[in-house]
Amino acid sequence: MSHLMNTYGRQPVTFTHGEGVWLFDAQGNQYLDALSGVAVNGLGHAHPALVKAIQNQVAKMIHVSNIYGIAEQEALADKLADISGMDKVFFCNSGCEANEASIKLARLYAHNKGIENPEIIVMERSFHGRTMATLSATGNRKSQAGFEPLVSGFVRVPYDDLDAVKAIASRKNNVVAILVEPVQGEGGVHIPLDMAAYLQGLRKICDDNSWLLMLDEVQSGIGRTGTWFAFQHADIVPDVMSLAKGLGSGVPIGACVARGIAAETFVPGKHGSTFGGNPLASTAGLTTLKVIETEMLRENAQKMGDLIKSNLQAALADTKGVIKLRNAGLMIGIELDRPCAELVKMALEAKLLINVTADKVVRLLPPLVINEAEAKELVTRLAALIKQFLTTPMVINANAKQHEKATW
Repeated sequence: MSHLMNTYGRQPVTFTHGEGVWLFDAQGNQYLDALSGVAVNGLGHAHPALVKAIQNQVAKMIHVSNIYGIAEQEALADKLADISGMDKVFFCNSGCEANEASIKLARLYAHNKGIENPEIIVMERSFHGRTMATLSATGNRKSQAGFEPLVSGFVRVPYDDLDAVKAIASRKNNVVAILVEPVQGEGGVHIPLDMAAYLQGLRKICDDNSWLLMLDEVQSGIGRTGTWFAFQHADIVPDVMSLAKGLGSGVPIGACVARGIAAETFVPGKHGSTFGGNPLASTAGLTTLKVIETEMLRENAQKMGDLIKSNLQAALADTKGVIKLRNAGLMIGIELDRPCAELVKMALEAKLLINVTADKVVRLLPPLVINEAEAKELVTRLAALIKQFLTTPMVINANAKQHEKATW
């Protein structure tokens, strides 16, 4: 009998160690990790530079309270400010905490302006976390069910729809910020039709209305889309950005990054974290950024992501039931015309780690260190599994027929 709460649908495997893009189970079987801990292990497993840095830091100091100065934390904040063009950083422990900080910051910004009941525009299909505020901001009713009453103060619009946002801006309201993922990861790897135009449009709306543009880059940040942050594809800078996942390469760390007035909104006593930005987590973050830079992993993410997508397109070109392939660097989604959670188990049996999100989307988030041979091996294994899965007879209703043929 397990004494763990039943909160995860765990796969029947336990890993003992890893190396690069490979994981090994207790029986010595080798698995190609195309999920990297859900976009966490950007440097793969057991990267020597990270291992050495963490070992050295553990030998010196793991934790000290934020009521004292932390040199490693200050160095990481300096680096994040440098590569983002932003001003100040608050460190926490996870993506939902980073988004929670962003939401609190927006509300405090509003109250400082005399707005008593501020609202934040959020998107359909979004995912921002599982704390009460981030769950309320999330656009997934399945995740919210059973946790009512939800936190108020959010206005929801369709993703990638500037007109819907403009319509809200055109009428009197208490909106003070927009919270949006540049790429919706949990929502199905949805990418704006024109990311640059979408983010630039949101930036202008915020500027015109004195709103904060807050980007959730928990999954898309830290090199995964081919730039340090996805917003850099659009030549804009947000007012607030939330980070986590790949920032610590597996050591828990989150960050709320801000600039301008948003960077000056929090003052002592308004927010905090016991563990946030401790020496160990900050060292992991600094080392992660250094390795990404020196090993040119942003460039590799773009190159390998495009390679995986193009090779999958070729391998699945004549396969009915594939709707669309999408990628932004190494955020890759393969949308099928039917629920496909079964593919996770099939892939595990084929010694490949993937997951399925939004019911019908196979999601790939390989480590940024993946090389060409490993990328091609990923495609070979996955394409065969998808073809096998889609040969299973399925009743296609009238509404689904339009999706029967693959289109890209």
